[in-house]
Amino acid sequence: MERFRGLPQKLALPSAPGQFIRYMQEDNRPQVALDVDYENGMGVCVGRLREDSVYDWKFVGLSHNTVRGAAGGAVLCAELLKAQGYITAK
Repeated sequence: MERFRGLPQKLALPSAPGQFIRYMQEDNRPQVALDVDYENGMGVCVGRLREDSVYDWKFVGLSHNTVRGAAGGAVLCAELLKAQGYITAK
């Protein structure tokens, strides 16, 4: 997971987190109070990975709903569209 580099990271977009996913090995992580602002809120913390008989694997994922979700996600999408040439100046 930690080696994953998406297109925003490869293009070094301004609001893209340097490392998108951080895997946490502690039994009690991720925690909102400690981990929500990872990579200025644009990263995702994953932990408590375990095997499951129904879904193969279970884990806890934590991201900032406003920064990574609504606002930051829209900005990152716009940066990606600009970098790929879909948005141009007139």
